[in-house]
Amino acid sequence: MPVSRFASHPQVIASRFICSNLVAKKCFSCFVSAPGQPAPPRCREEAWRGRGRRSLWGQPAFPLFRLQPAPLSGAGLASARCPGRLSSKASWGQKVGGRVSGRVGPRPSWAWPRPHSTRGPAPNRSPGGSSGRVHGAGSARKHSPLTMSLELHYEELSDTRWTELLPLMRKYEVVRLNDCGITGQRCGDISSALRDNPALTELSLYSNELGDSGVQLVLQGLQGPTCRIQKLCLQNCSLTGAGCRTLPSVLRALPSLHTLDLSYNPMGDAGLRLLCEGLLDPQCHIERLQLDYSSLTAASCEPLAAVLRTKRELKELVLNNNDLGEAGVRTLCQGLAESPCPLESLRLESCGLTSANCQDLCGIVATKPSLCDLKLGDNKLGDTGIAALCPGLLSSSSQLKTLWLWECDITASGCRDLCRVLRAKESLKELSVAGNAVGDEGMRLLCESLLEPGCRLEMLWAKSCCLTAACCQQVSAMLAQNRCLQELQMSNNHLGDAGVKGLCQGLSQPGTVLQVLGLVDCEVTDEGCSSLASLLLANHSLQELDLSNNCVSGQGVLRLVESAQQPSCSLEKLVLFDTYWSEETEDLLQAVEEKKPSLKIIS
Repeated sequence: MPVSRFASHPQVIASRFICSNLVAKKCFSCFVSAPGQPAPPRCREEAWRGRGRRSLWGQPAFPLFRLQPAPLSGAGLASARCPGRLSSKASWGQKVGGRVSGRVGPRPSWAWPRPHSTRGPAPNRSPGGSSGRVHGAGSARKHSPLTMSLELHYEELSDTRWTELLPLMRKYEVVRLNDCGITGQRCGDISSALRDNPALTELSLYSNELGDSGVQLVLQGLQGPTCRIQKLCLQNCSLTGAGCRTLPSVLRALPSLHTLDLSYNPMGDAGLRLLCEGLLDPQCHIERLQLDYSSLTAASCEPLAAVLRTKRELKELVLNNNDLGEAGVRTLCQGLAESPCPLESLRLESCGLTSANCQDLCGIVATKPSLCDLKLGDNKLGDTGIAALCPGLLSSSSQLKTLWLWECDITASGCRDLCRVLRAKESLKELSVAGNAVGDEGMRLLCESLLEPGCRLEMLWAKSCCLTAACCQQVSAMLAQNRCLQELQMSNNHLGDAGVKGLCQGLSQPGTVLQVLGLVDCEVTDEGCSSLASLLLANHSLQELDLSNNCVSGQGVLRLVESAQQPSCSLEKLVLFDTYWSEETEDLLQAVEEKKPSLKIIS
């Protein structure tokens, strides 16, 4: 970004933490702290995993950007599907000197990136901007020739605007009114509209202050005899335990409902007990339950365990950021051990797990072949816990694909146990050890395992792992030979120009397959940019390079862009947050993007 914009740009006063879920699933409301303040928990958990936009605490994180307005039809509210269009509120798609300032990436609704990926389908993500969606200005669109969707994000609705939208709520299959300033006063209108809409299959009202009374009105509207809703998101709607009294009757009345998201509501243990009462009803068939930040304690684990023992449908359970503690998680695991459900995803990040819980989880992993997603980040597992967990991961029945262990107090010793899993389990595709002091020795062990024929890992996150330039030769050798790893995150490590030069040597070899490389805050200077510029001409697989928050000047940026603009260069995204240059350089970058539309320079 130009130096002249330095003082006024909001990202300048944001912290170094980056929220990633907004390009992956349900985190448009994640916040980032101001300087000198810790990031709020809901964002800190993503800092090790994510690549995304920054925002100030109290402001929504930047969503995906709409590069140009979508054509509207009729009264300006309906639009057909436009697969190539990036979407969101137009005011967040502002261009800096003609270039888009923020991360962009066209992804159709069926191909959402994984929580730390830019590739591949990821089904069952919560609502968010994607190509083909016409959000922001309160637009409706066709999901398919048979599906119409009303989607609004971050728009304060006037009375006139509200009156225009009510008829659409009565007929569209998907209604998403997210962070639109809706309060309990308008929930009566929503209830009436939903009651008259037999076509509704999905409703999302997250980040609206509905309160207990407003939520009850909305739920009343869903209890009509013709309601066939399948997905309901009431995330961050100010629902308390008292407001959960209607949940049992609602869940009993909605046998079609299979996905329920009540995250970021202070329902507490009392509200959870009421929820479980409804989940235990034979007419309830919930498959995916999300309860992040719900003020739960160990007292909630017995009711949840009872649900797990009874229900055969549950496939996803998300309990991140609840104070369950060692005893609570043990109770939960006992329920899972006796459960007939085909659980696919278990997320217990920031739940107070200890190494003792890993023995319980070992049994779950070994006996649940359906489990493919296990996320245990920000728990004090330690090397002892990893050693206890690995026998389950190594069992013949385990088919785990994603394992997140960020900030789990793992050292090189714990990496040694994880390497046994990498060498033996071809099913494991994603591993995060970010925020653990594994050091150069731990990275060396991981690289050795990545060269084994039994390892098929595609994504490795080693951000903030106390790495230095000394490990880059091993990483370089691994990258030159590995034919599976597509994404490597080494941000927030002291690699320097020497380390980057070493990485470039490996990536310059023919046949490399790495597509995404993260080097944020790695002490890279213009000298390192010269190495990377040469790499871009030699490498034909790299599609995304993130050099944010490094000591790079406009001269270094120009070296990179000179290579990136060449027709033979495969780079699609060059991310340069917290990097500043002159207006003249800005004009040159704009000209490059016009010359090569496939290249996005994001700052």
